[in-house]
Amino acid sequence: MKENNDCKTDIKSMTLEELTAEIAALGEKPFRAGQLYQWMHQKLARDYDEMTNLPKLLRETLRAQYGYTALTLVERRVSKLDGTEKYLFGLADGNVIESVLMRYQFGNSVCISSQAGCRMGCRFCASTIGGLTRNLLPSEMLDQIYAIQRLTGERVSHVVVMGTGEPLDNYDYLLRFLKLLTQEKGLHISQRNITVSTCGLTERIRALADEKLQITLALSLHAPSQEKRQKLMPVANKYDLGGVLDACRYYFKQTGRRVTFEYSLVSGENASEEDARMLARLLEGMNCHINLIPVNPVKERSYVQPERREILAFKNVLEKCGKTVTIRREMGRDIAGACGQLRKGYMEQSGQAKL
Repeated sequence: MKENNDCKTDIKSMTLEELTAEIAALGEKPFRAGQLYQWMHQKLARDYDEMTNLPKLLRETLRAQYGYTALTLVERRVSKLDGTEKYLFGLADGNVIESVLMRYQFGNSVCISSQAGCRMGCRFCASTIGGLTRNLLPSEMLDQIYAIQRLTGERVSHVVVMGTGEPLDNYDYLLRFLKLLTQEKGLHISQRNITVSTCGLTERIRALADEKLQITLALSLHAPSQEKRQKLMPVANKYDLGGVLDACRYYFKQTGRRVTFEYSLVSGENASEEDARMLARLLEGMNCHINLIPVNPVKERSYVQPERREILAFKNVLEKCGKTVTIRREMGRDIAGACGQLRKGYMEQSGQAKL
C-alpha cells in the first residue's frame, strides 16, 4: 500500500501483524513493532521524532523507507449554536477533506470522509459537485479521528463514515480502516459505535454483510419509490430500489443489526404525507430505523427544506404505521455543517474547484 504520489509504503495503514513482519525484515526485535504501533494508534504521534523510545537509527530508517500520514489543519470552525466543530484537513498531495465533531450526552461522535470528492452525483449533496478526486487511504481516514482527538484533548467514542465520499466505493480500504480502528491495541472503538453510510451499492452491501461485523449500516434512501429515487440519486439508475432493500434485509440476516434509513426531506419532492405512506409500505416488515433529515440548502440546487409542520406530519404518518422514526437535529448549520460544503467553498476560493 503506497502513499498517494509517493513511492513509500504507508506505514500507518499496516496492521500490527504486517508491521511486525516489516520490523523483523529490518533486523529489529519484534517488540519494536508494538512500540511503533502504540505511538501511531494510541499516543497519536504526528511524526517519527515523537517516538522517543525508538532508537534514533530506527527512526531514521523508518523516515527514509515509510510514508507517515499526518493531516494538516487548514481550517477549524466552531458553531456558536451548538458547539459542533468542523475541520478542513490538508492531505500530503494537496487535496483537502472535511470532518465534523459532534458532542452528545453519550459521548463525542466524529463524522469522517472516505474519499476526496464523490462520484455518486446525489442532487442535494455538495460533496459530489466536482466529482471524485481519489479514495482515501485507511491512514487518512484514521487520522481525521486522531487529529481531532489531538486538537481537542477529548476522547472520541463514536465514528460515522458519512462525510464526503461513498464508503463502499472505497471498500477494501474501508475494511482495513475498520479493523485498525477497532483493534484492542489501537483506539479500540466498539464496532457497535460505528456507522457506515452508503447510497446503495448492492453487491458491496452484501459483501459487508458477509464480514459479519457489528457496525450499523445506514442506507441513504431519500425516496419512497424507484422513480422518485432516480430523480434525486443517479446511482438508482444502476441499482434498483428492490435489490437495494433486499441487500439491506440480507445485512440484517447476517449481522442481526437493524438498518438505518436516511431520508432527506425536500419540499415538493419527497416530503408529502402520501410520500410517507409510500415509505411505510416500502419498508413493511423490515427491522429498521428511519432518520429524517431536513435537507441542507446548497446554492447550486433549488432544493429547500419543508416547513416544520410538514416534517412533523411526515413523521406522524410513519409512527402511526409502526415505524421507529427520529428527526435529525441540525448541527453546525452556521459553519457549513452539511457534507461537502466547507471543502467545496475552500476549493472555490483557492481555484481548485473543477469546472
